[in-house]
Amino acid sequence: MRKSFIIGLCSLFLIPYSLYAWSYDSETATEMQAAQLRFGAEFNKKWRNGLRLGVSEDLRFDLYNSAVGPHFRKSYTTLDFGYKPIDYLKLDVGYTLRIIGADSTWSATKKADPNEWIRHRLFFSATGSYTFRYAKIFLRERVQLDMRTDSVNLLEKNKYNVLLRSKIGTEFIIPGKPVKPYLWLELINTLNAPEYQQKDGRQFITDIHTQAGVKWRLTRRSSLDFFYRFSYGYDRDINITKKKGNIELTEEKCFMHSIGIYYNLDW
Repeated sequence: MRKSFIIGLCSLFLIPYSLYAWSYDSETATEMQAAQLRFGAEFNKKWRNGLRLGVSEDLRFDLYNSAVGPHFRKSYTTLDFGYKPIDYLKLDVGYTLRIIGADSTWSATKKADPNEWIRHRLFFSATGSYTFRYAKIFLRERVQLDMRTDSVNLLEKNKYNVLLRSKIGTEFIIPGKPVKPYLWLELINTLNAPEYQQKDGRQFITDIHTQAGVKWRLTRRSSLDFFYRFSYGYDRDINITKKKGNIELTEEKCFMHSIGIYYNLDW
């Protein structure tokens, strides 16, 4: 009687897990190493009532890529509006036009179709911050909607991906010096990954970014940002064959080292 009770109790814990654990016909793993160079510029117009209008451009080039070799990777053009109702809180809403560069599946057909390499992004974020004597800490939560207009199998991937980006960091203040060292960490989590893409039936962390850098003030309104970033990316690529109905899973990991320089101008 006691033995049957223990077996039944263990089953209660195992059944939910088994319901979520998909059985794939084949499972493979890939790993990519890359070194990247980034250039960017951001222009902000600020008003005394706490409103801000920003325009930015971000260009990314892979100097080394173990999968496809050196190539242009991405371009991000962003327009965003910000509002700072109080000293400790900042709200932002914006749109980003993303241009995707070549990858291992690039072809003349994909190059001719803009839907294959153009992506759209909407986002809303709230940032809380507090300044101590020689440092400022901040926490940002951002909800992001990534949209694509090409044709996809909705069982394999979404046309509209919803992600949560959580970022925490600190900026150090050196009295009398025009430089501000900083450090931050960001986690990106899926919110609506399709069933077969989910990890053990759950949403998962798809990216971890860490960045260390220094902001160098050139004038009262302009500055340069020099940084090093390490990124870990994890994705679950699903392929469902039409004829046999087989479900193939490929776990993709990417280790990215980036060096960048951004220019910032406020007016």
